[in-house]
Amino acid sequence: MDPSKITFTIEGKEITLETGLIAKQANGAVLLHVGDTTILSTVCSGKKALDDIDFLPLRVDYQEKFSSIGKTPGGFIKRQGKPTIKEILTSRLTDRSFRPLFEDGYYKDTQILSYVYSYDSIHLPDVLAICAASAALAISDIPLKKPVGAVRVGYINNEYIINPTAEETKNSDLDLILSGTDDAILMIEGYSNFLTEEQILEAIDVGHKAIKTICLEISAWAAKIGKEKNRKGLHVIDQKIIDDVAEKTSAQIITALSVKDKKLREADFDDLNAKLIETYKLDTLEPIYPKRDVFTAFKKISSSLMRKKILEENKRIDGREFNEIRKIDSEIGFLGRTHGSAVFTRGETQAIAVCTLGGENMAERYEDLHGDGAHRFYLHYFFPPFSVGEVGRVGFPGRREIGHGKLAERALMSTLPDQKDFPYIIRLEANITESNGSSSMASVCSGCLSLMDAGVPIKRPVSGIAMGLIIEEEKFVILSDIMGTEDALGDMDFKITGDENGITAFQMDIKVEG
Repeated sequence: MDPSKITFTIEGKEITLETGLIAKQANGAVLLHVGDTTILSTVCSGKKALDDIDFLPLRVDYQEKFSSIGKTPGGFIKRQGKPTIKEILTSRLTDRSFRPLFEDGYYKDTQILSYVYSYDSIHLPDVLAICAASAALAISDIPLKKPVGAVRVGYINNEYIINPTAEETKNSDLDLILSGTDDAILMIEGYSNFLTEEQILEAIDVGHKAIKTICLEISAWAAKIGKEKNRKGLHVIDQKIIDDVAEKTSAQIITALSVKDKKLREADFDDLNAKLIETYKLDTLEPIYPKRDVFTAFKKISSSLMRKKILEENKRIDGREFNEIRKIDSEIGFLGRTHGSAVFTRGETQAIAVCTLGGENMAERYEDLHGDGAHRFYLHYFFPPFSVGEVGRVGFPGRREIGHGKLAERALMSTLPDQKDFPYIIRLEANITESNGSSSMASVCSGCLSLMDAGVPIKRPVSGIAMGLIIEEEKFVILSDIMGTEDALGDMDFKITGDENGITAFQMDIKVEG
């Protein structure tokens, strides 16, 4: 590909995208420049689709090079090693922005790598990395349906600011990151100082206008210089397989979807899986249909029947109304020798939170592109395998645990007292002991209770809930307090925290095209 470059403006800030000079062997590679911030994003895919999976094996890694600010990492080891929490969170934001937009049946190993090579300490690189990755995908031969744009929205002195500078974010009552296409929002992650619903919705609207500009610029560039999309190997299930599986399993799926208890319902689905393996000889060398196709069809049918149950019969799996919340139990002072503790149970989801207070030496220290620092408040989220009745790995937290923990941490940040009024370091542990949906929101609820039990003079109590969405053509239903199956088979997972007057955190992932 010959070198090519475009420049456009978002709220007075020039963004330059260029390709054809660096990383030419990748499927797509783009350098993004804003001021003296430079990010390289590359995308690569495997040569052949994997035969035994029915999902996209997408890997996203984002790294902030210390050399980008003329610095070497502290400590004895000077080579940058495992990703920081900030890098993990940005990788997750990138993944969530693109995953719904890859074409159906695309199952090739795919990797997005983004590196901050230069940082001017003004233009924050995380949302810019999403834009760079979008441009790299758009000009590549990887089958993405349409480009994605991403922006950060701040709220300072009653004004919305698109992509505020690093200094401006310190005075902002809102830290909203959103991504989407020219006609829809795909991903939202935000934290605010008890802003109202109306203010948050207006911020999303302002942000999406900027996203449209980014998407249109990338689309025009890709149309001019992009590679032809490689759709060879896209796997489409034969409709006769879906029809055959539906005929043999629909009645039992309907029965299983009426079982309220999670363990019993899972047992029924396990029996159905065993029946599929036996019926279609999936464990033999000559299965009647490919194993992947059978289980993909089974998932499609299960999702369709759950949707029909909700949209046409107005019934949820556990019999609740659409806006009905599961039974809640809570207890403070649950543990005798801790500073503060609470157990919070909502339906089949349960969290034990423990609050520990200490001096400055207990602060969580970090090192990033803005220098060294220490967090006075931090939350660690633990999700052991027994919480879902499984055997699994125990050790360093995975990306999901880090993401859920940071969401709960930021949700509670706005309610903490000022440091001058309460000069203690605050550590929260959120231990998930049962999970059937919305464990991060249970962490917020139990965490707030344990703060109060420890005597932390919070400004106001905060709680959280997960909402779901079922869309079928022109019909849609919003579900309150979704459980695991509704999350897995539904179209959206929207988490929101705050109180009756304002919002402190929110996160949305959508599985359709916005």
